[in-house]
Amino acid sequence: MSEIPKDLQYSNSHEWVKKEDEDLYTVGITDHAQCLLGDIVYIELPGTGEEVESSGEAGVVESVKAASDVYSPVTGEVVEINEALIDRPELVNEDPYGSGWLFRVRSIHDAPIENLLDADGYATQIASEAH
Repeated sequence: MSEIPKDLQYSNSHEWVKKEDEDLYTVGITDHAQCLLGDIVYIELPGTGEEVESSGEAGVVESVKAASDVYSPVTGEVVEINEALIDRPELVNEDPYGSGWLFRVRSIHDAPIENLLDADGYATQIASEAH
């Protein structure tokens, strides 16, 4: 069973998001997603200062098996990317919820993030995908 931290929210497309402060969010891909992809060999991230839309494409993760789009769970401006992933994309495999985070977004909306799942909802989703 994949690790699913309780303090994060999850998208249907297997990204996680953590609220860092009032309007700053860290985004990554889930343990389940990195397990499905296998050994990650390349990551294309959005540029700092780039605007991303909720559920919009924000990057690509490539593994030895496949390439997969990464979608932003929040709308806002990318204020930081995880530059360590440029030379060490395997950090996503090793620590998807820690050193393998992808980018940080400063949200332009005061509204809470909608359409995201809590840990139990995400666990239910991946269990239903397995059938």
